[in-house]
Amino acid sequence: MQTMETPEPGDGVRLSTPAAKRNRAPILALLREVLPASGRVLEIASGSGEHGVYFAEHLPALTWQPSDPNERARRSIAAWQRHAALANLRLPLALDVMQPWPDDAGEPTAMLCINMLHISPWAATQALLREAGQRLPEDGVLIVYGPFMRDGEHTAASNAAFDADLRQRDPAWGIRALEDVEAEARLNGLALQRVEELPANNLGVVFRRAANA
Repeated sequence: MQTMETPEPGDGVRLSTPAAKRNRAPILALLREVLPASGRVLEIASGSGEHGVYFAEHLPALTWQPSDPNERARRSIAAWQRHAALANLRLPLALDVMQPWPDDAGEPTAMLCINMLHISPWAATQALLREAGQRLPEDGVLIVYGPFMRDGEHTAASNAAFDADLRQRDPAWGIRALEDVEAEARLNGLALQRVEELPANNLGVVFRRAANA
């Protein structure tokens, strides 16, 4: 579930979320197995920026490029980047998946999107998968993390309650069916490679760009 962002003690710019601290290690374990040994990872909807710092620190051979459409989030990401002082962590891009992507987004080696699909309209998922299909190299991966429905059912009662709350807040939001996301991915030359069950009833979903895409 989504949790409130709060400023770091003594710092009104760097935001922190308990969920990011809880899920970063399990996500990192998955990333270690599916990301290439080197290259540039474009992180979509980076939020507070904590994930980027943690992953860049633990995967030093990869260049980490965060992004977010929200100005406050980008200030937080930039503050975390300055605080961490990691050579492989870039300043954030102003990137809204449903708007024209900035030139700096380029053609990343891999892409990561954490907790975006359920708090955005379906068009955002479609845009993410379309751009990944166009920008990733052959055999490049897109990793998506968050809650999903499977076989038409929620994976936990807490996810069902969370979904109802999301849809009440915005009818365009809601937990997506993994089968719908997979079908949309196939339309864009992305094949479902792996589904990993992660803590708090979330999934790590790995799509790989097909050779003939």
